[in-house]
Amino acid sequence: MIIYFEFQGAFMNDQNHHLDTLQDIKQMMERSSRFISLSGLSGIAAGICALVGAWFARGMIMEYTMSSGVPSQDLSGLRSDLVRVAIITFIAAFILAFIFTYLRSKKTNTPVWGTMARRVMINVAIPMIAGGLYLMALINEGVYGYVAPGCLIFYGLAILNASKYTLTEVRYLAYGLLLLGIINLSFIGYGIYFWALGFGVLHIIYGSIMWWKYERK
Repeated sequence: MIIYFEFQGAFMNDQNHHLDTLQDIKQMMERSSRFISLSGLSGIAAGICALVGAWFARGMIMEYTMSSGVPSQDLSGLRSDLVRVAIITFIAAFILAFIFTYLRSKKTNTPVWGTMARRVMINVAIPMIAGGLYLMALINEGVYGYVAPGCLIFYGLAILNASKYTLTEVRYLAYGLLLLGIINLSFIGYGIYFWALGFGVLHIIYGSIMWWKYERK
């Protein structure tokens, strides 16, 4: 009887050892095939920056809208102010996202600019560049109502295109952005609110889920 329990204990220990080995192999394969350094805090920071930028942009729009007899040069000034806010928001979100991603790459012991990171950036850049050129053409033609939904749609496509090289949850963020962009096409003139929902609220929800699932411990 004692020999049986000793044999069973040795068998269980050996089985646990094999399971640990398989888990280590799985983690190594994930690191080599996916970019896993994305930080949930990056998404939260980007979402907060987007909400702050949308708040400033909404204030500018309301100020110009409430002014009676707004001349055309003031409208051009509004466009310049909105572009300036968008650029500052993007730079702030990018810097914070890079910082949190860099810190997470140290914890996961993965290179912040490895092969998978380059693949993610390339797959994000192609739809973003194509979308940027298309949206610039809309702006030059004075078709401003479709810029906001266009940003959401092209950004969603960029995230979806890169999702195969990173964590699965990124794909759901892309679906949400695409859905908001498509809905926004039916509500032209409310782009600032859809921007806040897509680039702000969705990123905060996504970042919170990522942090809770992968970084909380």
